[in-house]
Amino acid sequence: MLSALYYLFLVLLCTFFMLLSAVALVVCWPFDRARRVVHFLSRVLGRIFFAVPPFWRQRVEGLGRIDRRRPYVIVVNHNTVIDIPALYYIPLNFRWVSKREVFKTPFFGQYLVLHGDICIDRGRAAEALEQLVRDGKMWISRGASVAIFPEGTRSKDGEIGRFKAGGFTLAKEAGVEILPVVMTGTKTLIKKNLAFNWGNRITVRVLPPVPVSEVAAMETHELVQTVRERMCDALAEIRK
Repeated sequence: MLSALYYLFLVLLCTFFMLLSAVALVVCWPFDRARRVVHFLSRVLGRIFFAVPPFWRQRVEGLGRIDRRRPYVIVVNHNTVIDIPALYYIPLNFRWVSKREVFKTPFFGQYLVLHGDICIDRGRAAEALEQLVRDGKMWISRGASVAIFPEGTRSKDGEIGRFKAGGFTLAKEAGVEILPVVMTGTKTLIKKNLAFNWGNRITVRVLPPVPVSEVAAMETHELVQTVRERMCDALAEIRK
């Protein structure tokens, strides 16, 4: 019953923030091409989502490693939809990279459009990579970061799977640092029966950014493997 009530609260809350974001986009567009205001509203929404349940806990580590003045390609491990609001603890303006099917989801898809997120067709790998690089460089040129799940899909066992090269190619093409982020605990927030786990704990850890010189010097496959190994090591350390 309590979970049903919280779902209803979230539907009303998200509807309000979606309308507010639409107004903000129209009003601020002439002087806010990076959609910082819309992103700020998404951050507020995420904070409310986690703040209302009194026994949920979120620990965020490594924020001092972030330079808020520069854009990054943010790579984060993917377990569940809860990874999305959890990443808004990162104090950067960023655009998500998402598959086309998500943009067709009622309500949620409209939110992605308002936010300016990057839509790719995973069924057409070459075209998807081209669009990711083109749109990603556009947002980076406006001062925004780009966030991507390099696994391309949710992990079934909670471990970090194989990485796709798209985000790493973007970082090399755009000449920006890669910011690895590791999360744990997001998979247990919603139970299999869709009820909330009211005593859930989430940890978000920001790893040291990969410098532009290192991004440029490595071959893409080597860069992918290096970042994945660092994220796997960090995940194992958090779990201890």
